[in-house]
Amino acid sequence: MNTTGWLLLPRARGRDLIGVDERQLPFSGFDLWTAFELSWLNAKGKPVVGIGEFTFPHSSSNLIESKSFKLYLNSFNQTRFDSVEQVSAAMQQDLSQAANGQVTVKLYPGLEGYPAQIERLPGINIDDLDIAVDDFAFKPEYLSGAAERGEPVSETLSSNLLKSNCLVTNQPDWGSVVIRYEGRKIDRESLLRYLISFRQHNEFHEQCVERIFNDIKQSCRPEKLSVFARYTRRGGLDINPFRSDFETAPALGRLIRQ
Repeated sequence: MNTTGWLLLPRARGRDLIGVDERQLPFSGFDLWTAFELSWLNAKGKPVVGIGEFTFPHSSSNLIESKSFKLYLNSFNQTRFDSVEQVSAAMQQDLSQAANGQVTVKLYPGLEGYPAQIERLPGINIDDLDIAVDDFAFKPEYLSGAAERGEPVSETLSSNLLKSNCLVTNQPDWGSVVIRYEGRKIDRESLLRYLISFRQHNEFHEQCVERIFNDIKQSCRPEKLSVFARYTRRGGLDINPFRSDFETAPALGRLIRQ
Protein backbone atom coordinates (compact mmCIF):
# COMPACT_ATOMS: atom_id res chain seq x y z
CA MET A 1 0.00 0.00 0.00
CA ASN A 2 0.97 3.66 -0.06
CA THR A 3 3.69 4.04 2.56
CA THR A 4 5.51 6.86 0.83
CA GLY A 5 5.61 10.21 2.58
CA TRP A 6 5.17 8.77 6.05
CA LEU A 7 6.50 10.93 8.84
CA LEU A 8 8.48 8.64 11.13
CA LEU A 9 10.12 9.88 14.30
CA PRO A 10 12.64 7.87 16.32
CA ARG A 11 11.43 7.07 19.82
CA ALA A 12 14.98 7.69 20.99
CA ARG A 13 14.61 11.39 20.24
CA GLY A 14 11.89 11.90 22.84
CA ARG A 15 13.56 9.57 25.31
CA ASP A 16 16.80 11.51 25.10
CA LEU A 17 14.90 14.61 26.25
CA ILE A 18 13.81 12.93 29.48
CA GLY A 19 17.08 11.13 30.12
CA VAL A 20 15.89 7.60 29.35
CA ASP A 21 18.51 5.23 27.96
CA GLU A 22 17.20 3.21 25.00
CA ARG A 23 19.45 0.32 26.05
CA GLN A 24 17.99 0.16 29.57
CA LEU A 25 14.36 1.23 29.39
CA PRO A 26 12.75 1.56 32.85
CA PHE A 27 9.40 0.35 31.53
CA SER A 28 7.68 -1.99 29.13
CA GLY A 29 4.34 -1.49 27.41
CA PHE A 30 2.71 -0.65 24.12
CA ASP A 31 0.75 1.93 22.15
CA LEU A 32 -2.78 0.86 21.22
CA TRP A 33 -4.18 2.68 18.20
CA THR A 34 -7.86 2.36 17.26
CA ALA A 35 -9.04 3.23 13.74
CA PHE A 36 -12.76 3.98 13.42
CA GLU A 37 -12.69 5.17 9.80
CA LEU A 38 -11.48 2.05 8.04
CA SER A 39 -12.63 0.56 4.74
CA TRP A 40 -11.53 -1.59 1.82
CA LEU A 41 -13.16 -3.48 -1.08
CA ASN A 42 -13.90 -7.18 -1.17
CA ALA A 43 -13.00 -9.33 -4.17
CA LYS A 44 -16.19 -8.24 -5.97
CA GLY A 45 -15.53 -4.54 -5.39
CA LYS A 46 -18.12 -4.16 -2.62
CA PRO A 47 -16.98 -1.83 0.19
CA VAL A 48 -16.32 -3.24 3.62
CA VAL A 49 -16.17 -1.04 6.71
CA GLY A 50 -14.56 -2.00 9.97
CA ILE A 51 -12.70 -1.01 13.10
CA GLY A 52 -9.02 -1.72 13.50
CA GLU A 53 -6.78 -2.10 16.54
CA PHE A 54 -3.04 -1.73 16.07
CA THR A 55 -0.64 -2.49 18.91
CA PHE A 56 2.87 -1.07 18.64
CA PRO A 57 5.41 -2.42 21.15
CA HIS A 58 7.28 0.09 23.30
CA SER A 59 10.49 -1.37 21.90
CA SER A 60 9.76 -0.44 18.28
CA SER A 61 12.21 2.14 16.97
CA ASN A 62 9.85 4.63 15.34
CA LEU A 63 6.69 6.58 16.05
CA ILE A 64 4.31 7.10 13.13
CA GLU A 65 2.78 10.57 12.99
CA SER A 66 -1.01 10.23 13.12
CA LYS A 67 -1.80 12.10 9.89
CA SER A 68 0.62 9.85 8.03
CA PHE A 69 -1.11 6.83 9.56
CA LYS A 70 -4.51 8.18 8.54
CA LEU A 71 -3.42 8.72 4.93
CA TYR A 72 -1.98 5.20 4.88
CA LEU A 73 -5.29 3.71 6.02
CA ASN A 74 -7.12 5.78 3.42
CA SER A 75 -5.06 4.09 0.70
CA PHE A 76 -7.04 0.89 1.40
CA ASN A 77 -10.38 2.49 0.54
CA GLN A 78 -10.37 1.56 -3.18
CA THR A 79 -8.25 -1.59 -2.98
CA ARG A 80 -9.67 -5.10 -3.45
CA PHE A 81 -8.80 -7.93 -1.10
CA ASP A 82 -9.86 -11.57 -1.15
CA SER A 83 -10.21 -11.79 2.62
CA VAL A 84 -9.96 -9.92 5.90
CA GLU A 85 -6.82 -11.93 6.64
CA GLN A 86 -5.20 -10.50 3.52
CA VAL A 87 -5.97 -6.95 4.66
CA SER A 88 -4.61 -7.65 8.12
CA ALA A 89 -1.43 -9.24 6.76
CA ALA A 90 -0.75 -6.27 4.47
CA MET A 91 -1.21 -3.80 7.32
CA GLN A 92 0.92 -5.82 9.70
CA GLN A 93 3.77 -6.03 7.23
CA ASP A 94 3.71 -2.32 6.34
CA LEU A 95 3.32 -1.04 9.89
CA SER A 96 5.94 -3.37 11.35
CA GLN A 97 8.41 -2.24 8.72
CA ALA A 98 7.67 1.44 9.36
CA ALA A 99 7.82 1.15 13.16
CA ASN A 100 10.80 -1.22 13.03
CA GLY A 101 9.05 -3.53 15.48
CA GLN A 102 6.42 -6.27 15.42
CA VAL A 103 2.98 -4.64 15.18
CA THR A 104 -0.17 -6.60 16.00
CA VAL A 105 -3.27 -5.96 13.87
CA LYS A 106 -6.83 -6.92 14.82
CA LEU A 107 -9.69 -6.04 12.47
CA TYR A 108 -13.43 -6.03 13.12
CA PRO A 109 -15.07 -6.12 9.66
CA GLY A 110 -18.67 -5.00 9.47
CA LEU A 111 -18.21 -3.46 12.94
CA GLU A 112 -18.97 -6.91 14.40
CA GLY A 113 -17.27 -8.20 17.49
CA TYR A 114 -15.79 -4.93 18.69
CA PRO A 115 -16.30 -4.59 22.47
CA ALA A 116 -19.13 -2.12 23.01
CA GLN A 117 -18.86 -1.80 26.78
CA ILE A 118 -18.01 1.66 28.10
CA GLU A 119 -16.00 1.80 31.31
CA ARG A 120 -15.30 4.39 33.99
CA LEU A 121 -11.89 5.47 35.15
CA PRO A 122 -10.73 3.15 37.94
CA GLY A 123 -9.45 4.22 41.34
CA ILE A 124 -9.69 7.68 42.83
CA ASN A 125 -10.35 10.56 40.46
CA ILE A 126 -8.41 13.63 41.59
CA ASP A 127 -10.15 16.19 39.35
CA ASP A 128 -12.46 17.44 42.12
CA LEU A 129 -9.59 18.84 44.18
CA ASP A 130 -10.39 22.52 44.77
CA ILE A 131 -7.21 24.21 43.55
CA ALA A 132 -6.49 27.57 41.93
CA VAL A 133 -4.35 27.48 38.78
CA ASP A 134 -2.72 30.61 37.39
CA ASP A 135 0.39 29.18 35.73
CA PHE A 136 0.11 26.80 32.78
CA ALA A 137 3.80 26.34 32.02
CA PHE A 138 4.95 22.74 32.07
CA LYS A 139 6.54 22.12 35.46
CA PRO A 140 7.81 18.67 36.43
CA GLU A 141 9.01 20.28 39.67
CA TYR A 142 5.41 20.08 40.93
CA LEU A 143 6.34 16.49 41.76
CA SER A 144 9.41 17.48 43.75
CA GLY A 145 8.74 16.45 47.33
CA ALA A 146 5.32 15.03 46.41
CA ALA A 147 6.09 11.65 47.97
CA GLU A 148 4.80 11.85 51.53
CA ARG A 149 6.37 10.23 54.58
CA GLY A 150 4.68 7.22 56.11
CA GLU A 151 3.83 3.64 55.33
CA PRO A 152 3.83 2.53 51.68
CA VAL A 153 0.47 2.51 49.94
CA SER A 154 -0.99 0.83 46.89
CA GLU A 155 -3.46 2.99 45.00
CA THR A 156 -4.84 3.94 41.62
CA LEU A 157 -5.34 7.63 40.76
CA SER A 158 -6.99 9.01 37.64
CA SER A 159 -7.74 12.28 35.87
CA ASN A 160 -9.61 13.48 32.80
CA LEU A 161 -7.69 16.77 32.75
CA LEU A 162 -4.71 15.67 30.67
CA LYS A 163 -4.34 17.86 27.61
CA SER A 164 -1.28 18.48 25.45
CA ASN A 165 -0.63 19.63 21.89
CA CYS A 166 0.62 17.77 18.84
CA LEU A 167 4.30 18.33 18.20
CA VAL A 168 3.71 18.67 14.43
CA THR A 169 0.30 20.35 13.99
CA ASN A 170 -0.14 22.02 17.42
CA GLN A 171 -3.68 20.61 17.53
CA PRO A 172 -4.97 19.75 21.01
CA ASP A 173 -4.76 16.18 22.28
CA TRP A 174 -7.31 15.37 24.99
CA GLY A 175 -6.81 12.42 27.30
CA SER A 176 -7.68 10.61 30.49
CA VAL A 177 -4.82 9.12 32.48
CA VAL A 178 -4.65 6.34 35.06
CA ILE A 179 -1.67 6.10 37.41
CA ARG A 180 -1.28 2.94 39.48
CA TYR A 181 1.58 2.70 41.94
CA GLU A 182 2.93 1.14 45.10
CA GLY A 183 5.23 3.08 47.41
CA ARG A 184 5.21 6.29 49.41
CA LYS A 185 1.88 8.09 49.08
CA ILE A 186 1.92 10.73 46.33
CA ASP A 187 0.38 14.10 47.20
CA ARG A 188 -2.69 14.34 44.97
CA GLU A 189 -2.70 18.12 44.62
CA SER A 190 0.91 18.09 43.44
CA LEU A 191 0.10 15.35 40.95
CA LEU A 192 -2.95 17.19 39.61
CA ARG A 193 -0.98 20.42 39.16
CA TYR A 194 1.69 18.45 37.31
CA LEU A 195 -0.85 16.88 34.94
CA ILE A 196 -2.54 20.24 34.28
CA SER A 197 0.85 21.73 33.41
CA PHE A 198 0.85 19.65 30.18
CA ARG A 199 -1.95 21.90 28.90
CA GLN A 200 0.30 23.95 26.60
CA HIS A 201 3.05 21.35 26.25
CA ASN A 202 3.93 20.13 22.73
CA GLU A 203 4.70 16.43 22.52
CA PHE A 204 3.24 13.25 21.06
CA HIS A 205 0.89 11.06 23.11
CA GLU A 206 3.51 8.36 23.54
CA GLN A 207 6.17 10.84 24.64
CA CYS A 208 3.83 12.47 27.17
CA VAL A 209 3.06 9.15 28.83
CA GLU A 210 6.72 8.19 28.99
CA ARG A 211 7.49 11.61 30.44
CA ILE A 212 4.79 11.19 33.10
CA PHE A 213 6.14 7.76 33.98
CA ASN A 214 9.72 8.98 34.17
CA ASP A 215 8.92 12.15 36.16
CA ILE A 216 6.90 10.24 38.76
CA LYS A 217 9.56 7.55 38.97
CA GLN A 218 12.37 10.05 39.41
CA SER A 219 10.62 12.39 41.86
CA CYS A 220 8.43 10.04 43.90
CA ARG A 221 10.42 6.80 43.67
CA PRO A 222 7.47 4.36 43.74
CA GLU A 223 8.36 0.70 43.99
CA LYS A 224 5.92 -0.12 41.21
CA LEU A 225 4.37 2.18 38.61
CA SER A 226 1.99 2.00 35.65
CA VAL A 227 0.76 4.90 33.51
CA PHE A 228 -2.00 4.44 30.93
CA ALA A 229 -3.60 7.24 28.91
CA ARG A 230 -6.79 6.93 26.89
CA TYR A 231 -6.88 9.78 24.37
CA THR A 232 -9.87 10.94 22.37
CA ARG A 233 -9.83 10.30 18.66
CA ARG A 234 -8.73 12.77 16.01
CA GLY A 235 -9.22 12.03 12.33
CA GLY A 236 -10.86 8.73 13.25
CA LEU A 237 -7.81 7.56 15.23
CA ASP A 238 -7.09 7.37 18.91
CA ILE A 239 -3.73 6.56 20.53
CA ASN A 240 -3.53 4.93 23.95
CA PRO A 241 -0.02 4.46 25.40
CA PHE A 242 0.66 2.14 28.32
CA ARG A 243 3.94 2.03 30.28
CA SER A 244 4.67 -0.07 33.36
CA ASP A 245 7.49 -1.63 35.32
CA PHE A 246 5.32 -4.40 36.80
CA GLU A 247 2.21 -5.01 34.64
CA THR A 248 1.82 -6.41 31.13
CA ALA A 249 -1.52 -4.75 30.33
CA PRO A 250 -3.91 -2.18 31.82
CA ALA A 251 -7.29 -3.11 33.23
CA LEU A 252 -9.15 -0.24 31.56
CA GLY A 253 -11.27 -0.39 28.42
CA ARG A 254 -12.90 2.33 26.34
CA LEU A 255 -14.17 5.46 28.07
CA ILE A 256 -17.37 7.34 27.28
CA ARG A 257 -15.42 10.25 25.78
CA GLN A 258 -13.89 7.92 23.22
